[in-house]
Amino acid sequence: MDYLIGGGQQRILFLGYEECQISDFLVDAGCYIVQTSDKINKIFILNNKFDFLISYGYRYIIDEEVINLFNGNAINLHISYLPYNRGADPNFWSFVENSKKGVTIHLLDKGLDTGDIIVQKEIKFDKDETLASSYKKLNLEIQNLFIKNWDLIKTKSYKPKKQSGGTYHRSKDKDRYFSLLPDGWDTKISDLKQLYIK
Repeated sequence: MDYLIGGGQQRILFLGYEECQISDFLVDAGCYIVQTSDKINKIFILNNKFDFLISYGYRYIIDEEVINLFNGNAINLHISYLPYNRGADPNFWSFVENSKKGVTIHLLDKGLDTGDIIVQKEIKFDKDETLASSYKKLNLEIQNLFIKNWDLIKTKSYKPKKQSGGTYHRSKDKDRYFSLLPDGWDTKISDLKQLYIK
């Protein structure tokens, strides 16, 4: 568990990626951050008295009782254009299903990537992009989107948008398709058309 201390009083629990520009940005903004990719629980939250929870690339489902402790100050950063491609491998499925691509910041709720949308951005890719390069681009875009909108998020100066419809995938759902990719994650987007699901 990494403790990153800024000069301010706002206490943030950052769950997920240990190396990203968001944590540096928040420290520079004067926040006190506890950053971890470990599984957390209610007691940990109560003992540390956090003001905000940010989940980005976190591998565990966050319990509803933990989310409720944050009174609407718990958010998730997801690299898909919700409500499309909730769950695992959103980048992969956006190309296989030929759905809208982008990044979304949303409120956490008891569902998986189902919370109200705070802000999102549609992203376009050219045919020479690969799954790997587009994944990197989406992660850069979601971090930039967060940094650009942090003041709006922390003051709740946004109008949340309900999700409806959309798609969801588990990690194992891609198994029957992934073996068909000529170059794995380095497969070009233009080579994925043979896998399109109507």
